[in-house]
Amino acid sequence: MEGLPADIAHSIELAVAPVFLIAGIGALLTVLTNRLGRVVDRSRALEIELSEEGAMEAHPRWRSELWLLDRRISWINRAIVLSTAALLLVCLVIMTLFTGQLFAADVSGIVAVLFILAMAALIAATGSFLWEIHVAAAMLRVRTDLLEKVRLKREKKRRFWKK
Repeated sequence: MEGLPADIAHSIELAVAPVFLIAGIGALLTVLTNRLGRVVDRSRALEIELSEEGAMEAHPRWRSELWLLDRRISWINRAIVLSTAALLLVCLVIMTLFTGQLFAADVSGIVAVLFILAMAALIAATGSFLWEIHVAAAMLRVRTDLLEKVRLKREKKRRFWKK
């Protein structure tokens, strides 16, 4: 029974690195949910604008932006799901380490597989996040083009009324 506290202390030492990984994934989830909130806010603002201008007139002008907002939401949701899966897998790694220590079982194979799966999910989540950033950059180009068209249209109306 004297060896038990030392074994538990060793298990806690082994679990510290995955706990830091949990904190990092938590920070990534915070960034992702904030970006999702911003996309939702933009979608709501666009809906208000569409209702004010009339959907038929505004639809061609904002079609690209609506499509890109939808794509961004999909990629962010995918990244959130994968990050959460990675988080759960890291928790399973920690639980398996403690369970193996408690029952004096060799769980190294299970821990290795769970950790590899966690890293694969985290890599996929990071890839989805990277692609969402790419889509967001494309959206900026679309909005710039749309704003230029609106500006030219307004300028044309002003010239007409000045005549």
